[in-house]
Amino acid sequence: MSRLRSPRSALRGLARRVRSQALVGGLDGLPPRAQLSVVYETLLGRKPDPSGVASYLPALQDGSLAPSELAEWIYASSEWWTVAPFTQLAPALHFSRSLFVRSLPRARRILDLGGTALGSDKGAMVLMGYPYAFDELVVVDLPPDDRNDLYKESVARNVTQTDLGPVRYNYHSMSDLTQYASGSFDLVYSGQSIEHVPVEEAERVLLGAARILRPGGYLALDTPNARVCRLQQPGFIDPDHDYEYTHGEMVDKLRQAGFDVLEAKGLNHAGGSLARGEFSVREVATNRGLFEAIEDCYLLSYLCRKEETP
Repeated sequence: MSRLRSPRSALRGLARRVRSQALVGGLDGLPPRAQLSVVYETLLGRKPDPSGVASYLPALQDGSLAPSELAEWIYASSEWWTVAPFTQLAPALHFSRSLFVRSLPRARRILDLGGTALGSDKGAMVLMGYPYAFDELVVVDLPPDDRNDLYKESVARNVTQTDLGPVRYNYHSMSDLTQYASGSFDLVYSGQSIEHVPVEEAERVLLGAARILRPGGYLALDTPNARVCRLQQPGFIDPDHDYEYTHGEMVDKLRQAGFDVLEAKGLNHAGGSLARGEFSVREVATNRGLFEAIEDCYLLSYLCRKEETP
């Protein structure tokens, strides 16, 4: 005679079968109710509520909604964008930075300072979703062997053709932009790079960017916010950082280099942590996106413009 199983044991057995089926056949191989549960628990961190069951389960059952389409609806929901929990800071910051990159102006010639994407020839801007075709995107970075161990790689790249245009790599310090002609770029982007050089070199970087931009050209920049990072830990958040700026310090540097600051937005809001005086990774990771309250955010981001000549 077979032994009766406890409800908890039965649930564990069902969970194992669901995981096994998902691994072998993907979500399409699961029963519709299990498909719904897996998508909800993976993307929203919770079980489906009655309204979710009523909205999606019949369509999953009759085949008019595929599990991948259900995932698209969840990704597009206000819940995923605003309250679905993130537990890791790095992917949440990457998500917010991608939103910033996608908001940048259209440009034909772009210089990306420190824009190597480890493991990809396309460069960081293309991978993060910059939306416009360009004539050329030049990535400036240190030679692979000269970088901190965190950023080393075994290859040096030359030119890569992407769907948006050619990406060319030049290996040298971002502090020396003398090889580029004055007024030859429409957009300079410094994504998480200005903090990697000493303060006096950062001033040269910004002055160099102003020189090589055409009149009316744009500088876009994002960098850690020292006010929030010092709450997270007393030292720099990256061993390769030379200086982490406050909003006031960064704006002063940008204006001294001759830029008009058009937009200043914060990435990943940390207001609750600042109010409590205690950093919460889960809170800051979950509060992803761009915010007006720049001084209360984990990252600072700026869109600046070089003054038009009379």
